[in-house]
Amino acid sequence: MRLIPLGKSGLKVSEFCLGTMTFGSQTDEAGSHAQIALALDRGMTFWDTAEMYPTNPVKVDWAGDSERILGRWFAQAGGRDKVVLATKVSGNGMSFVRGGSDITGASLRAALEGSLRRLQTDYVDLYQLHWPNRGSYHFRQMWTYAPGSDRAGFLAHAEDVLDTCAVLIAEGKLRAVGLSNETVWGSAQWLRLAEARGLPRMASVQNEYSLLCRVFDTDFAELAAMEDMPLLAFSTLGTGLLTGKYQGDVTPAGSRRSFTPGLGGRTTPRAFAAVAAYHDLARRHGLDPVQMAIAFCRSRAFRCIPILGATTVAQLERQLGAADLRLSADVLREIDAVHRDQPLPY
Repeated sequence: MRLIPLGKSGLKVSEFCLGTMTFGSQTDEAGSHAQIALALDRGMTFWDTAEMYPTNPVKVDWAGDSERILGRWFAQAGGRDKVVLATKVSGNGMSFVRGGSDITGASLRAALEGSLRRLQTDYVDLYQLHWPNRGSYHFRQMWTYAPGSDRAGFLAHAEDVLDTCAVLIAEGKLRAVGLSNETVWGSAQWLRLAEARGLPRMASVQNEYSLLCRVFDTDFAELAAMEDMPLLAFSTLGTGLLTGKYQGDVTPAGSRRSFTPGLGGRTTPRAFAAVAAYHDLARRHGLDPVQMAIAFCRSRAFRCIPILGATTVAQLERQLGAADLRLSADVLREIDAVHRDQPLPY
């Protein structure tokens, strides 16, 4: 698997990223370590976690377990220097992690120290703000989105966070910083402030993106391309919808839907119809629909790094089959036709 630049951060990362959101809940430690071994064997050395993981479901007692599982892998197998490791600081609304307080410079430092202990490492390569303090339109919130107007408050917060990140970089505890679940305006402000003040530049943004969720494709796509801010795309399979396993409105035992029935507002009649259309397209072109969905993310005009999340080694193996897949112009035209016919299914 090729290594590519992570924007202007100076980091080189694998073209796919291993997601660990299931590690410690749906996937036990042995299964998690098996996925890690497969990832390393295939050259997928960019790994993403968070202090709040695992999820499905979210439980107070589980918070941090995904980091602990990774930490025990490093302690047993070594190889920390061969991995670009990303994690996230939780914030507003995530009450089960440090009380759900806003992200500040002080809370970010405290959260990072906790992650370092769980991960059994001295540094994190990419440290991401999991959720903006002011909220955003992600996770189906766009239907009722009411933007804030406290620009001065946001800028003061951003300076505080970036000042702290600069110190943490100088201390060798992190190498780069990034965003998650951010808006276009918010991302632009983080970039502007860093440039104006000579502070650490946000390297990337981790937002939802898939055949079923293409909100990123307009203003955000331009920002990503113009500013060299790669998208780390999560839920590239629409939380499993694009595999087809939920078609007919079924819920396989042990699946994500068995823990979160609505899949975060994604299980709509229009979503099932869109999945059927994409599966028909894949079948006509002799493609695996899972691999087609992942390859689509890599076909964008902006840099897009798919995060592969799996419950089992077999699922991860199937997803990794997209590594050498390049979609033809005909397939991409037909995908766009389905998208126009089935836009924003959730």
